[in-house]
Parts: sequence; structure tokens; C-alpha cells
Amino acid sequence: MIDKPFSESCEQNREPILAVLRECFADRSHVLEIGSGTGQHGVYFGAELPHLRWQTADVSPHHAGIQLWLADAKLPNVLPPLSLDVNQTAWRDGRYDAVFSANTLHIMSWPEVQKFFEGVGEVLQADGMLVVYGPFNYEGHYTSESNARFDAWLKARDPASGVRDFEAVDALARAQNLILQQDIAMPANNRTLVWRKT
Repeated sequence: MIDKPFSESCEQNREPILAVLRECFADRSHVLEIGSGTGQHGVYFGAELPHLRWQTADVSPHHAGIQLWLADAKLPNVLPPLSLDVNQTAWRDGRYDAVFSANTLHIMSWPEVQKFFEGVGEVLQADGMLVVYGPFNYEGHYTSESNARFDAWLKARDPASGVRDFEAVDALARAQNLILQQDIAMPANNRTLVWRKT
């Protein structure tokens, strides 16, 4: 029996993110969460936004932990996790009017970030919304000393990972007909980026 996983950062950032999602997802119905992690975000946002069908998804090793959070929450609108590895294409068969992802792009390698956006471009319906939360650099510069330290820590752990440049990420989005709607400052030197598919 595994212990239910817990992420302190999920607890700390969920309310500021929810404030954004209340606005951006007000008229949405079916959300794919890429990188559900522990499952904490899924059950929190699913409970607070009951009009949404919230599809959790992550690589298979995280599924057992996500299932524990889902089992405790017993929310009818939060769905069991899909197996989603951005390097695979099976997940691209789904169709959603919204995609959400938090703290994932700096964990992935750059080729995986490219595949993330290619996949989102396929699964997101016209007029669909993509909301991504995490740290970003601007014009090649860190926005804070803490983000610089975080980037060094990431690269020490995995040289392929790291805080991404906003301009490079936005170029990938634009290649999928995703037009930036908002770039919102968040606590702890993070951002929430909101795109709409044309």
C-alpha cells in the first residue's frame, strides 16, 4: 500500500491558479490536465469548478498516487488518469476545449516541450484554451535570483531540463495557432500563460 503523495507547492499555488481558472475556464466543459503529478490540483480544481469534466493524466508511475487522491475526494467530474507521455502519440486522440498544465515544461527536455505543444495543437478544439503555470525567463534573463537557483538545481539533476524562455515557448504555441491572451504574474516568481486556439 503506497502513501498518498503530497506536494507542498501544490498547496501553496492552488488558490492563485484557481483565481485564473475561474475566469479562463468559466465557459469551458472538458479539461485535460497534462502532468497531474500527485493529483492534488485535479481534486482541488475539480471540486471548486464542478461544471468542468477534469481529465487527469500523467506518466504511468504517478497513477497510483493520483488514484488515492481521487478515491478520497469521490468527485464525479474528476476522471481517472490517462497514461500520457508527451513522447507518445496515443493521447492525441482525445478532444478537449481546454488544457491545463502546471510545473511541467521545466521538467521536460526541450524536444519534449516541442512534442507537448504539437500534441496540444491536435487535442485542443478551435477556440480552445491552454493555461500553463510555472517559471519562465524573458529575453534570456531570469526574473529572480530564486529562479536562477532553481534552474541550476534542475540542470544539476537533469541537464536536459531547465526554466524555459517565454519567447521560445510562445513561438511553439503560435506554430499551433495558439495566440497568447494573458501573461499573469503569480506568487513565488511564477507566471500563468493563457493561449487561445484560433
